[in-house]
This record gives sequence, structure tokens and C-alpha cells, in this order.
Amino acid sequence: MESRLLRLPVVLAGVMGAFGVILAAGAAHLPDAARLASASSMLLFHAVAVLAAVALAERGIIHRRIGILAAWGFVIAASLFAGDLALRQYAGQRLFPMAAPTGGTLLIASWLVLAVAAAWPRRST
Repeated sequence: MESRLLRLPVVLAGVMGAFGVILAAGAAHLPDAARLASASSMLLFHAVAVLAAVALAERGIIHRRIGILAAWGFVIAASLFAGDLALRQYAGQRLFPMAAPTGGTLLIASWLVLAVAAAWPRRST
């Protein structure tokens, strides 16, 4: 179970990266697609943040559980933010009211959780 909690965010980071590139291509080729550029950036930046948080947690550099919580926060929050912007671009409607701002707020919170994970002392074994 523990290894699944570490592997699944890495798998999702790969999916986030792929969709980030897809949305970047859409932003480059579609008219009035500024939303896609923002969505792409959020997915690509936070895919890397997920990988870093998992790697740091696995290596014991940050508090493991709190670091994994931050990684999951990045996955969920970036997906909300980017999903809302992409849905608005392609379907003309929102994911749900306040989805993008909620995702953005959760991204800020996830970065702060990562900071706590780094500041929290590791248990000596």
C-alpha cells in the first residue's frame, strides 16, 4: 500500500505533463487560447513539483507523510485549475463555480504544506 501511495502520484504527474504539452500545443495553434497557456503551465510546473515531493519524501529529506500530502495536493489542485480553464476554452462552461480559484488556492496551500514537510524534523530510526 505504501509504495502505491508513492507510485500513483508519479503516474499522475506523467499524465499531467502529457496534458500540459497537449494544452501548450492548443494554446500555440488556436485563436484566443490564453486560458490554455495558463492551464498548460500549471500542469507542467506542478507535475515536476509532484515528482520532487515524492522523491524528497522517499529519500527521507522531508517528512514523508506530509510530503506525500503536498504531492497529492499538487495533483488535485493543478487538475482543478487546468481542468476548469480547458473546459471553458473547449466547451464554454466551467467545471463548477470557483473551480479555478479553488485549485489555485489549493496550490498555494500545497506549497506551504511542502514547506512544513521540509521544516518538520524527521524521526530517527
